[in-house]
Amino acid sequence: METIPNKDLPHIAFQEPIRIRVEPGKVYSWCSCGLTAVTPFCDNTHRKIEGQPFKSIKVQFDKEQDIWFCQCKQTKTPPFCDGSHKALK
Repeated sequence: METIPNKDLPHIAFQEPIRIRVEPGKVYSWCSCGLTAVTPFCDNTHRKIEGQPFKSIKVQFDKEQDIWFCQCKQTKTPPFCDGSHKALK
């Protein structure tokens, strides 16, 4: 398997969060590396990064609701947006 260099990661997918209506009981796997093709969710691209320093973060909700998922990957409260994208250039 070809590896992806672990340089300048995590990749900033977008400098804004995305609102997703979540379903109760469904497991959501958030991408922490920023290289996924299905942002903000994981497609296992992190497994190709040398040293495998990243992993998906799995969350589940009790009720249907709107959740703001981080897409800049700089949040201190993963997988949720904490406004960190506002400090990016």
